[in-house]
Amino acid sequence: MAHPAPVLDELAWRGLVYQQTDGLDAHLSGAPRTAYCGYDPTAPSLHIGNLIPTMLLVHLARHGHKAVALIGGGTAMIGDPSGKSVERPLLSSEAIDANGAQIHAQLSGVFARAGASGVTLRNNDVWLRPLGFLEFLRTVGKHFSVNFMLAKDTVASRLETGISYAEFSYMLTQAYDFLVLYREGVSLQVGGSDQWGNITSGTELIRRSDSGEAHALTAPLITTSSGKKFGKTESGAVWLDATLTSPYQFYQFWVNAEDADIGRFLRMFTLLPKDEIEALEASHAAAPHERRAQKALATAVTTLIHSAEAASLAETVSRIIFDKNANPSEFGHNVFEFLRPEIPSVTVTRAADGTVDVLAILEGAFAISRGAGKKLLQQNAVSVNGTKLGADEAMMSADRAVQGRWLLVRKGGRDIALAELS
Repeated sequence: MAHPAPVLDELAWRGLVYQQTDGLDAHLSGAPRTAYCGYDPTAPSLHIGNLIPTMLLVHLARHGHKAVALIGGGTAMIGDPSGKSVERPLLSSEAIDANGAQIHAQLSGVFARAGASGVTLRNNDVWLRPLGFLEFLRTVGKHFSVNFMLAKDTVASRLETGISYAEFSYMLTQAYDFLVLYREGVSLQVGGSDQWGNITSGTELIRRSDSGEAHALTAPLITTSSGKKFGKTESGAVWLDATLTSPYQFYQFWVNAEDADIGRFLRMFTLLPKDEIEALEASHAAAPHERRAQKALATAVTTLIHSAEAASLAETVSRIIFDKNANPSEFGHNVFEFLRPEIPSVTVTRAADGTVDVLAILEGAFAISRGAGKKLLQQNAVSVNGTKLGADEAMMSADRAVQGRWLLVRKGGRDIALAELS
């Protein structure tokens, strides 16, 4: 008799199981299996919502199973209607290919940092783009009734507003993906719960076409405890690409997690062991104001997506920005370079006598007049590198710059800027 699959036990404890096909537990309890997850290359980067199904692949691989990360370079030529009220604009094949290459690079880094070996990167454009229409109808279309397709949520939800034949057929192209991969030894597809209809269309095609057995596993779609859509901020989506969401901004997203979500997010989005997560939850319950759990969450996820160095720099920069007692002289050039894009920054020139115009810094960094800057100095409301300036210090020695180059300027209690000496 097969023992319960340890990986499903862990996934369930982490809150990553929403739906699964009958018999999946027994299927994963035997020999190592191969699972895949599809990724839509209609944007140049994945966002943090994509982390949920990715963590399914990571845990499966860490438990000895194999995994395939499949870029939808072929299916993106149509567009997935799941969760969409209107048809999305079609991208060119060149844009899809470029997006796919970037996403593959992102995933490769995540799997490597997660210690998830045995992950293969694939693209369904290899078999979908050359596929002829008549061949597709004979291979896939004959196995599905229109009634079966109309019953799927992704189609039913669009019947009133309208759905094109291309989008109507999307589930068949994704089902064909599963069939192709099944014939290569893949027996499980994972994804978000919104993909259940598409995934089970694949298991049905495999049953009808090859009399085979394949499985589906989905993770829940996430909302915050306050009911907000997960992964959205005032500035938009939280991307995995550092050029779209900087590692500092990424770190801050997790540091700002609501108290009620912290245990759930530690389980879902990190690889921290159970005892460590439970210790963090206990620590948080005892002293929530210290935000130890949020900091641990932010460090772990930023390390997974970017690097341990990026996570360390993000933590240091957070301390500089939010801790008035942080001593700028303790930090090197790499910290200030990391900080510079995150706060107002100006470049100033040393005067011939070795001084720096403080009023020019205030004017450039905070968009205030020189007169307003003088008033701030008179009110002792300006500090540079941790030292309050006096009313007569409109010009200060450049020797105060950290590493001979950096001046961290604070105006009042909250405003902060960085000046770089040239």
